[in-house]
Amino acid sequence: MENNKIAQLIELQAQDISPKDYKEYIYMRRLIDELNARDLPMGVVEFINDNLELVNYAIENKFELKKQIKISKKNILRFLEKQLKVVTRNHYRNMWMALGMTVFGVPLGVVWGQITDNMGSLGIGIAIGMTIGLALGNSMDKKAASEGRQLNIEANS
Repeated sequence: MENNKIAQLIELQAQDISPKDYKEYIYMRRLIDELNARDLPMGVVEFINDNLELVNYAIENKFELKKQIKISKKNILRFLEKQLKVVTRNHYRNMWMALGMTVFGVPLGVVWGQITDNMGSLGIGIAIGMTIGLALGNSMDKKAASEGRQLNIEANS
């Protein structure tokens, strides 16, 4: 294995594991392929490889594979975001949609409800906040893509 190459997962076939586990496994393989196409610093590669070792251990021992893949995937994606500002497609859109509803939407809805003396209109503020969040998130995603900081893969929860 080259110094700056990401380790590979142990080869699995669809019939070897449950469909849900296989879906997570395929996602992880796609993520590895996407990361191998980039020139990543050695420290980042080592962190990724450490997480992939845990996944390979789970594969070899048939031990909670789906759970380990989800944990490793989350760790890798968070590390990439913190260290390199690299994110998945629609990362900011998804994050800001929720933030927009809570940070902008609820206060706007409460104010609108107080003004109109109808707290049933709280939903209007949430919809406005979601729209603001989507707009902010989409613009941040476009910026990340134009700067080459976006992976060509969408996060699955």
